[in-house]
Amino acid sequence: MKLPKEILLSDLLNYNVKGETTLNYGNGENVWMHPPVHRILGWYSRPSNFDLKRNVWRLNQISQIIDNDIYVKGDPAISDLATLNRFPTLIEANLINSDGSKIGIIADFLFEIKTGKIKYYLVSRSNPKIPGSSRWKLNIENINDQQPGLVFCESNSLNDLSLIKSSIKNEFLQKGKKIIDRFDDMKNIASNRLEDWLEEDEDINQKIDVEQKSFYNSERISNSFSDKKEEDPWI
Repeated sequence: MKLPKEILLSDLLNYNVKGETTLNYGNGENVWMHPPVHRILGWYSRPSNFDLKRNVWRLNQISQIIDNDIYVKGDPAISDLATLNRFPTLIEANLINSDGSKIGIIADFLFEIKTGKIKYYLVSRSNPKIPGSSRWKLNIENINDQQPGLVFCESNSLNDLSLIKSSIKNEFLQKGKKIIDRFDDMKNIASNRLEDWLEEDEDINQKIDVEQKSFYNSERISNSFSDKKEEDPWI
């Protein structure tokens, strides 16, 4: 299966790592990157929940991706979590705006699977581990500086960034707003139709009233003319 040109880090970590002899190396756990040049070098997986060692992989070891499995060639480098935690990373770093205030957390990034070059980062407003939370796009050009645990950008707030993925809460509110707007439209249409119906009914009643008055007036004139004819001897 042909490898994708670009992939999200979160998708890479979700794959189960398998070797050439179908050995299972577990799911990806975290990234191995070089922050100064915004490049990913590899990632590491955890064989089991009770295993203290970690399998470290380079990107060029990826051979293919099939369904939920990512197949690698060669053997991994063996390390431990304490050593890997000392590796520099921007994942879960605080995003600091131009005023020095925290506006989000680096949650993910999109990178080229062949070169490891990071195309852009994805920012979360709060804890990125909360499922279904929103993601904003942070371009590399918008980053002024980075330090361990901190990323400085030119933007003032997340509203200055492009919203890539809307949260479940926001989508629910948007759908609710659409339903309310649709209900309001239906209510306005029904109200307008009712007003038109009442106006038509009023016009009909006025017309009937005018006709009745005309009938009574003509009858009164006719009766008056008849009475006058009987009383007047010259007629």
